[in-house]
Amino acid sequence: MSAPADPAPRAATVSLLLGSSNPGKLQEFQVLASAYSSIVAIDIQILPDLSQIGEFPEDAPTFAENAAGKALHYSRFAHLPVMADDSGLVVDALGGAPGVRSARYAGPRASPAERIAKLLDALRAAGATHCRARFVCVIALARRGRPIGVFSDSVEGEILDAPRGHDGFGYDPVFFLPALGKTFAETTAEEKNLYSHRGKAFRKLLAFLAAPPVL
Repeated sequence: MSAPADPAPRAATVSLLLGSSNPGKLQEFQVLASAYSSIVAIDIQILPDLSQIGEFPEDAPTFAENAAGKALHYSRFAHLPVMADDSGLVVDALGGAPGVRSARYAGPRASPAERIAKLLDALRAAGATHCRARFVCVIALARRGRPIGVFSDSVEGEILDAPRGHDGFGYDPVFFLPALGKTFAETTAEEKNLYSHRGKAFRKLLAFLAAPPVL
């Protein structure tokens, strides 16, 4: 009788560092990594001593440039690969605003409620109704100052004239997703992981990491 075949070896966990000091962003990526661990196992942690490195100025005009710039900058101070993202809300009726300035739209210390209020005021001033919008996310991966990959995706929706829901963050309470009939602040974590711009871009990163290396 022949010996039973050895089980297929489990893929090693990929360790990445996040080029961000935002614990909420780290938690969201860790939740995504756990939800899609069947694709590839990933351990994500904040880059150590980030405050001593110096913040990267996110002043480029595109999400891709900001994400790649951050990943390249912070990866020079780490041995492990570094991932960084830039994301935001693009509203057609406002010429693409708030765009890359989504987090700073109402000022660097503004609350999410203040950013939403400014957005709705701008839309009312423009006479815009049933506004088409999309969330965009770009994730860049780099190691020791060299680029590895850039992964992007988006989700289409509409801006409501008043917030709905109590979950999520940022502009989620006014971003309505027709496919679900809900705002992002009304979705479950599973729904948001599936439909969100960040979830879709992150799955592209996972697929890249799970693929055999090209020789």
